[in-house]
Amino acid sequence: MPSATSETVAEPSNRLPLRPTADQGLKIVIVGGFGVGKTTLVRSVSEIRPLNTEETLTQAGENLDRLSPGSGKSATTVAFDFGRISLDERTVLYLFGAPGQERFWFLWDRLFSGTLGAVVLVDTRRLADSWYAIDRLEHHGTPFIVACNDFGGPRHSPEEVREALDLSPGVPLIECDARSRESSKTVLITLLTHLQSLAAAAAAQETPR
Repeated sequence: MPSATSETVAEPSNRLPLRPTADQGLKIVIVGGFGVGKTTLVRSVSEIRPLNTEETLTQAGENLDRLSPGSGKSATTVAFDFGRISLDERTVLYLFGAPGQERFWFLWDRLFSGTLGAVVLVDTRRLADSWYAIDRLEHHGTPFIVACNDFGGPRHSPEEVREALDLSPGVPLIECDARSRESSKTVLITLLTHLQSLAAAAAAQETPR
């Protein structure tokens, strides 16, 4: 199976204008290690041509940007990706894909500002690359889910992934294929459902008994 990298997804041919009735924008951040498919997910699900800041990988960056063998990745995000998807007539999700390389992590804290929630995209062949993303989200108190991108080959069980990432039982963990629009939509729906559950639980605790 080909790797689920950004080179395998065509950009959307249609450009949908923002509905005039849209008055609620929700910011979502896609984070994870280098080469896990963040650009691919944003590109596959966005209803507009995504804004991206990809640059060609060079030999000078080989020692800094470590990829899994056979990834086929030839470009990398150096700032962030941006896409948009409308949920209904009024609500719009604004998607920000964070750069994965350690040398660009200083951008993350600013991207997290005003974020409703986040998706941690994971390559199960390199689980350790996701630790920093989870640490920063927990530091900011940002709710998140974890989505394991399908790169083919042997799979880890959900229990193994959850243990390796030290996830609390309340953090949703799902599998996805970032190249698939439907699969990427499922990821976002899972995140929104999780956020609604957290909001409902918080409201219940505040209600006088």
